[in-house]
Amino acid sequence: MTEVPSGQSLGFRRVLLKLSGEALSADGKSISPATLLRLSEEIQQVHSLGVQVGLVIGGGNIFRGVSAATSGMDRANADYMGMLATTINALALQDALEKAGLETRVQCAIEMKQIAEPYIRRRAVRHLEKGRVVIFAAGTGNPYFTTDTAASLRAMEINAEAILKATKVDGVYEADPVHHPEARLFARVSYLDALNRGLKVMDATAISLCMDNSLPIIVFAMNTPGNLRRVVAGEEVGTLVSKGETEFRDR
Repeated sequence: MTEVPSGQSLGFRRVLLKLSGEALSADGKSISPATLLRLSEEIQQVHSLGVQVGLVIGGGNIFRGVSAATSGMDRANADYMGMLATTINALALQDALEKAGLETRVQCAIEMKQIAEPYIRRRAVRHLEKGRVVIFAAGTGNPYFTTDTAASLRAMEINAEAILKATKVDGVYEADPVHHPEARLFARVSYLDALNRGLKVMDATAISLCMDNSLPIIVFAMNTPGNLRRVVAGEEVGTLVSKGETEFRDR
């Protein structure tokens, strides 16, 4: 087992990692084997510390239901298609994780018994206790809900200690840093501030669920090697969304 640096204890023992579909891609529109390899290595490092890991993956690299609905497609049908896209991503990540030596299970909110287990909360928890990485596919199984909401729901159901929201930027900014270079990075932000400011942490339903159940969200850059390991080790990485006071990070 990989050793935690001297004098440092693990911050979390069970987490829910939320990945966007684009996180599996090199160009935002496909599945990249090299990216899958890198992600699986990051997750393997965390797993080797004894951390129990559940995953929820989006499907935006393949199909985005909301975008299709705005183009005239029936919203429910579009969302179901998006759920199928998340299942494709889940199977791709499962393959990469198992090649990295991890035992995995895919649990799907829509029954697809030839390729995945149905989602059963007690079974998911038991898999985690046995050291398996559990990938939750097909969102909540219901249209009109995002995979952000699915991540919040699954995290609470499995008693995760935090949601780790992987992004391309190093945390939550008060404005888009691409268009506003002067925008400040939050070290911590309260749930209410995230909602009132319209910060793009997760969707409003997901944040409200976390707020009602005091489940912290940590937003961090997954593209920085070792960041996932630093987060679970309790280092101050990214932005913490919780009931605490809002603070900006020093430049």
